Amino acid sequence: RWLQQQKNPGTWAQLSTEQQQWLSKLGVQPDHAPAPTPEAARAAKGPSKAQAAFQRGLAALTQWVEREGAGRPVPRGHGEEIAVDGEAEPVVVKLGVWVSNTRARREKLTTEQLDALRHLGMKWA
Repeated sequence: RWLQQQKNPGTWAQLSTEQQQWLSKLGVQPDHAPAPTPEAARAAKGPSKAQAAFQRGLAALTQWVEREGAGRPVPRGHGEEIAVDGEAEPVVVKLGVWVSNTRARREKLTTEQLDALRHLGMKWA
């Protein structure tokens, strides 16, 4: 019974690497590969909706900064047209709203996202 339990993918995943190696040397393997961790499953699916939305907003902000300069604030009602992969027509990003919302939620941003915003001159980032 103990051996069958060790072959269970859930139990196998809870074993340390060293324990898994010991069992493997004895010829014991999990019944089938353990399920991927939630992080690995998300990474395999590609960017989430939130990540994709951030990238669109960042592309629009980059375009704005290249055209208007980093010192000029984005008006709240401004929409910026950007080209998106896989889309035939340009997509309008409500850039003013995006900047405002991103600034309000900056504590939830990753270090990489904050760095990208700082690079574009967003002092609040």
